[in-house]
This record gives sequence, C-alpha cells and structure tokens, in this order.
Amino acid sequence: MKECAESTWKSITCNITLICSFLLLSIIGCSSSTPDEPDLTKPNVVIIYADDIGFGDVGIYGAELIQTPNLDNIAENGIKFTSAYATSAMCSPSRYSLLSGEYAFRLPGSGILSAEDPLIVEPGSFTLPEMFREAGYRTSIIGKWHLGLGDETGTLDWNQAIKPGPLEVGFDESFLLPVTNDRVPTVYVDGHYVHNLSSGDDPLLVAYPEEGHHEYQEERFGEYDDPENIYEPLVGDLPTGLSHPDSLLYPADVQHSGTIVNGVSRIGHMAGGQSAWWDDEEMPFEFTRRSQDFIKENRDNPFFLLLSMPENHVPRIPHPYFLGTSPLGYRGDTIHQFDWVVGAVMQTLEEEGLSDNTIVIFSSDNGPVLYDGYDDGALENHSNHDPNGPFRGGKYMAFEGGTRMPTLAQWPAGIEAGVVSDAIISQVDFLATFAALTGVDLPEGAGPDSQNILPAFLGESEKGRGEVVQQSSDGLGIRKGEWKYIPPSERSDWAYNRHNMGETNPMHIEELSSQAYLFNVDEDPGETQNLIEDFPDIAAELAELLNQIINPNYSQNNN
Repeated sequence: MKECAESTWKSITCNITLICSFLLLSIIGCSSSTPDEPDLTKPNVVIIYADDIGFGDVGIYGAELIQTPNLDNIAENGIKFTSAYATSAMCSPSRYSLLSGEYAFRLPGSGILSAEDPLIVEPGSFTLPEMFREAGYRTSIIGKWHLGLGDETGTLDWNQAIKPGPLEVGFDESFLLPVTNDRVPTVYVDGHYVHNLSSGDDPLLVAYPEEGHHEYQEERFGEYDDPENIYEPLVGDLPTGLSHPDSLLYPADVQHSGTIVNGVSRIGHMAGGQSAWWDDEEMPFEFTRRSQDFIKENRDNPFFLLLSMPENHVPRIPHPYFLGTSPLGYRGDTIHQFDWVVGAVMQTLEEEGLSDNTIVIFSSDNGPVLYDGYDDGALENHSNHDPNGPFRGGKYMAFEGGTRMPTLAQWPAGIEAGVVSDAIISQVDFLATFAALTGVDLPEGAGPDSQNILPAFLGESEKGRGEVVQQSSDGLGIRKGEWKYIPPSERSDWAYNRHNMGETNPMHIEELSSQAYLFNVDEDPGETQNLIEDFPDIAAELAELLNQIINPNYSQNNN
C-alpha cells in the first residue's frame, strides 16, 4: 500500500505542477536577475502555519501512509525540532501567542472564537509583525486568521469596513479566511473589506446562536430525523444540514449543520453576499498565488509572510487534483495538498533567488483530530496511521499530542543542513527570538512570555527554554526538562469523546480522572505511566512553577 501511495503521489505531483502553471497564470514565476547581496541580519521570514496537522502526519517524523516530500526537504536542508510546542491545543489561543509573545491563558475569553467575536489582539500592541515592520520589513498575512475582527461592541457589519483587524496589529497587507473553514461567513476578507462582495447582492448577514452552538440546537430540535423539528435559520432561508441532508457531501453533527456551502454544512447561519462566497477546492491555489505575488513584489526588500493554511481543519474538501492520492481518504489527501503548497512557495523563493537568505518555518497550531464534526471517513480510513506519532492525545488536550508540534526551519545562510534538535522551544518565543536576530529592542511589557531562544533556533545549542506551558480545553499543563505535570481539575468528557468515536482508539486516549498527573516524557513519551505518587517532590516543584507563571506579575522574558 505504501509503495502504491508513493507512486500515485509522485505522479499526481507532476501533473499538478503542469496543470497549475496554466491555471494559476504561471504561479511559479522565473526571474533572470538576482537580488543584491543579502543582509544576514535581515533575512526574509516565511512562516507556513498548518491547522490540526499532528506530529505523526509528516514524513520526516515517521508518517508512512502520507507523503510530504516538500516538508521533508525543509528538514533535510535545515533543522528538525522534536520538542517544539504550540502554546495551546486549540487554534485561537495558539495564534494569539504566536503574534503577541504572550500565553493566551492570560487573556479572558481566549477560547475558540466565532465570527461574532471582536479582535483579541490589542490594536497598536507590539506584535510579531509590528516588530518586523520596525526592522524595515514589509508584512503580510494570507490565510486563516481566527483571532476576531471588529471592536468590543460586537456589531460587525460584513458589508462595510471590517476593522480593527490584522492591519491594526502590524500587518501591511492581509487576505483572510476570517474564522475557520467550518464556520460562516465563507468569504475572504481583503484588507478591510469582503473580497468580491458585489453591490448587486443582498447584504451579507451572519448569525450565531447566543448559547453554545451545540446546546442551542440540542434544546430546540429534539430528534433531528423528525421533519417537524427542523429549525428555521437565524438569518435568511438558505438550506441547512438539517433541512437538506441529501444535499451534503458527507453528514455532519448538529453543531455543524448550519448553512450549506459547496455541499458542506457549517457552524452558524449566513445569507446574502453570494458573489463573495469562496470555493473550498480552490482555496489552496488562491492562498498560494497571493503568497507568491507577495514574495515577487518584495524581492528587493526584507519581508515577513505568515501563510496560515486551513489544512487539515474540517471540513476536508481536497481539490480533485489531490483526491485519492493517499490511502487515508480526505484527511490524507488534504495533507498532500498542504505539502504541495509548501513546495510551490519554496520553488518561488528559489526562482526569485531568495532561498539562501529566507528563513522558512513550518509548524502547526495544535494537535490532530480525526473526527471533528463531519463524517468524512477519517476514522474509517485511518489504516493504523498515528497522526500524533508516539504521543498521547491530540487537539483540545493537554497531553503531548495536543501541543508538541512538527516544526521545521530552513535558512541556508544561517542554519546548517540536517540538524535534529531536542531543545524545548515554543511558538510564543518567535517575538523575542526574531527581535534578537534583527536587532530590535522590545518595548517594556511586550511579549511577556517570549524568550530569546535564537541559538537553539539556529541549531547552535540544545538549550532552549527552561519550561513550557500547555493550554487545553481542560486547563493547563507544564513541561520542564524530562518532566510533565498536569494539575488536578474537574475535567469534561467532551474532548475524550471527540477522540474516541468509532470502534477503534487510534489517538491513544484514555479518559482522565480529576487527579494530578506526572509523566517522564523522555522515557514515556506516550504519557502512559502516572508517576505522581512516586515523585511527589517533583510534582510539587512543577505545581509551584506553574503557579508562579500563572501569576500576572511573573515574567521570565529572556530578551
């Protein structure tokens, strides 16, 4: 099966390269000139950020049924981290920390946001893109945002200027998937305005229930196969997953049974503005083309690009070019799709003569999940593939599988090829680290949790940060050295149930009790042996350290 998948993937990659050259108006451009001598103190920086791609989903980390040659190539030409972390097992908090240099648990309401939530990054604050701007860079974000838009009033009108947003927190340009691809509105936001919104359309209206999405629908609609209980949309009268189940590409749970777009029902309800609705299958090409355009336009000055892709978040709707390229169904196919995007961006850098002095970073916002609201075959087709690799847990959970991320970096002018590092680093460290690299002084109070781990990032030292905090839907965990501590807590069974759909348990998850947990993650990366009773002094030390970090007056900023 592996050999067949590899052959199919190589064949489809060749075909895609040829076809997309035409369809995307030669998205991989050529240049006969070369830029000036590179300034090694100001390398270009491209972060390619994945969504829900786990440690075990990448070839260089051990995946056998998914082929990621372009990601593997970054590792072969740069550094592969084995103890790199997102700050959270959920997307919005991780993205907040990456931009702000602050743990998101410090921010009230830093859970998973809807389209009606305001911007949670403080306008005018000293963010990662703002730091790059101060260093003379042009900055852009392309792809998923999910950090809120608009002000605290929560009265965002999608037919008018949409702000504050990325342009108010340090980005010169932005082209967004504003929330998640399973939530309305299914439109792009270009700068301050919905892309391609026509004045001839009915106004674009978006509505979410005031209560939690699942509770709202559970309370009102009882047995969902009873036509008498099919609800009316909160806005408009477009088909929903409950009213028109026969129109769906695949079934969805009640939470994801709102307005149907491209054959898939979403969270929330939407009406109007249909000229602006995105095409899910074309999304990777849209983001790739815009990223390549940004690179070409800024080839003669330093730039920072955050390319934030939706893969492998649900709904998984791979383009036909990638359909069937893996033995794992839609989930594997969309990771192949992501890897192609990586290759297209890397080739553009090469063609523009920018590869040597461009830092390219790949990572993911949180751990993997198979079933996340849609019956898309991910459970049935996992074929013993372990998306979390050797770790336990996944998305939403404080175990290593929720926050320990596949993380790669390439910089031919500054990082030796083929390095493997077990230094503990976190995405919250990007702010202080790149400030040190570019010579920018952080203002007082900026990036309170960000540490300068530049030697570790460059592969020059195995010493990263001393400890790392891991946020989850059930609270926090902390790792220091070989030890991992999860405090006692009243835990919900929501995440546990989410990962234990179907007849198997491919994510290695057992239901947690309310007790505290202590693991030696070096000897037991799967967190199977709770050592809390064997090493009470170590548990007490980590509990005290976590309490110090939670205290808002605590700061270990090592700039």
